[in-house]
Amino acid sequence: MAITAIFWDVGGVLLSNAWDHEQRQCTLKQFGLDEVEFESRHGMLVSSLERGKISLDEYLERTIFYRPRPFALDDFKKHIFSLSRPCTETLQLAKELAKSCRFLMATINNESKELNLFRIQTFGLRDIFSLFVSSCLVGLRKPEEGIYRLALDVTQRAPEESCFIDDRPLNLDAASRLGMQVIQMKSTEQLRQELQKLGVAV
Repeated sequence: MAITAIFWDVGGVLLSNAWDHEQRQCTLKQFGLDEVEFESRHGMLVSSLERGKISLDEYLERTIFYRPRPFALDDFKKHIFSLSRPCTETLQLAKELAKSCRFLMATINNESKELNLFRIQTFGLRDIFSLFVSSCLVGLRKPEEGIYRLALDVTQRAPEESCFIDDRPLNLDAASRLGMQVIQMKSTEQLRQELQKLGVAV
């Protein structure tokens, strides 16, 4: 069955990871924060944050600003937003596929609502994708099977005609079990070649 829908992860594929472990670690050092203390609080709150149950402000108030700090919450948020960088070549590939009008283009990603909207607007993702299955909007997170089922149900696509792209094997496992074609993102050229093997070319 030919591929008719392509679902993309955002962080680590189209853009940099904005608040992953590496980015958090560098930020904590830059702001002089205790990593062990922060990660303990982060671990208890990240699911609620990415499912849209709490706001980014509430998350930061409970992980960072539960005690006085020598910097403001808004400045810390601006720093988090500044961590987003485009993966230019992969974004261009996605734009080419979108312009071909041959495929339904959508995202499946885990992110807080504020960060998700910032990245969509800042990097023009609305020009590429017609649907955003974001954890903060649907209350489900990868690698839970439910978020992939929801994406298929909403788009009315069979798993066999759908391809999911992510940089993490664990996030690909559930999609693969549902019958979706999957590609682990390693480089733009590798991604292009893997897509061509599935009959997806521009």
